[in-house]
Amino acid sequence: MEQSRSSFKGSLGFVLAAAGSAVGLGNIWRFPYLAAKDGGGLFLAIYLMLALTFGFAMLTSETAIGRKTKQSPLTAYGKVHKKWGWLGFLASIVPFIIMPYYCVIGGWVLKYFIAFVSGQGKAAASDEYFGTFITDKTQPNVMLIVFILVCAVIIFMGVDKGIERFSKIIMPLLLILVIGIAIYSLTLTKAEDGTVRTGLQGLKILFVPDMHDVSLKQFAITVVDAMGQLFYSLSVAMGIMIAYGSYVRDEDNLVKSINQIEIFDTAVAFLAGIMIIPAVYVFMGKDGLSASGPSLMFVSLPKVFMEMGAIGNVIGALFFAMVLFAAITSAISILEAIVSSIIDKFNASRHVSTIIETILALLIGIAVCRGFDGSSKFYIEAHLPNMPDEANGQLLDVMDYISNNILMPIVAICTCILIGWVVKTKYVEDEVTKNGEKANRRTLYRVMIKYISPILLFLLLLMSLGVISF
Repeated sequence: MEQSRSSFKGSLGFVLAAAGSAVGLGNIWRFPYLAAKDGGGLFLAIYLMLALTFGFAMLTSETAIGRKTKQSPLTAYGKVHKKWGWLGFLASIVPFIIMPYYCVIGGWVLKYFIAFVSGQGKAAASDEYFGTFITDKTQPNVMLIVFILVCAVIIFMGVDKGIERFSKIIMPLLLILVIGIAIYSLTLTKAEDGTVRTGLQGLKILFVPDMHDVSLKQFAITVVDAMGQLFYSLSVAMGIMIAYGSYVRDEDNLVKSINQIEIFDTAVAFLAGIMIIPAVYVFMGKDGLSASGPSLMFVSLPKVFMEMGAIGNVIGALFFAMVLFAAITSAISILEAIVSSIIDKFNASRHVSTIIETILALLIGIAVCRGFDGSSKFYIEAHLPNMPDEANGQLLDVMDYISNNILMPIVAICTCILIGWVVKTKYVEDEVTKNGEKANRRTLYRVMIKYISPILLFLLLLMSLGVISF
């Protein structure tokens, strides 16, 4: 082990770093789509309720495990209970799988940022642009290399001089960009076929509950969608919060920090909805809100920006700058979860650990890039349970499915069992309140971690595996 473990210099650094991890591509390209699909305000209300209950319980557990053990995810679970070290191995596989393909997508964002900054937004908005780019044999690899090297340099510099310092600069800029673009989105208007669509009308789609045809089945779908979105966006069950928690000083107020992370992540998710839904509605109508993921980010939104006229390149550049910031802050947290595990398990230096994981992620990432070329040996066809047809067929999708839909729920369920039933919730409660902090949601935490969270996570896992469907 390291003789002297690094730490964040203050609680603000931890909050911004953790919030940066939570605020990723899922908040930007999936949250608005789900909100529009699942009844607007109804989805938001359920999401907020789950954030204050399920999200709180999982964040608290993982952060407390990290600070109490002062270990990375690979070794922390064995410190919690000597017979549960296997869970650390399982938790460490998740970021190892995610890192390569997340950096590939980060490279896509970088490509679009460059396109709009250089005034090539019109070309980027064309129907064939995205497909031509991701199947190219060179460009995606170049963007991947640049993106992953930026992340590696930040991790190479350490916890306080790298992650904390970078987060303190980037997260305020990200928030300013999100708020600015969201405000601009609300001012948009377009007259077409005798009707006028405005950004404020799009805002109603997001916030006003649509209770038409809301059956028990639709309500259940909305709950599962909100649960899944929150689960993936908070960076739980992938070792990140354990790694970051291990760098939190013992004297810092953990209760306050967790509350701030909840607020930051939820606020950015809501702002993403305000930023995207009104703009897409104005220029593409309600039909445009049916897109999500890469389709929304790299196909629909560039067209929206070009509909804005002369200012479209500027707005597009600002938008992809914001997305790039979000992608980098999330990617460095994923990389840190792996690097810290190598450091703690093998007593390796930070520099060596970073170089090893960067090389591995880069090699796998190149395979992912080649997976979009039908003539490549890395191109595969696989039908994934409960996934739309367009989300099947590439190595990236398979890796994403295994990590997000299978391993993460399993890790989270096992964490709930370990804390709720094996070592008991007092293990976490004592760590969170060690400085005399007042735990206002103690009873809620116990109920969530022992009963409700495992049940919800098990249902989410069964749905992901295709055992149950709506």
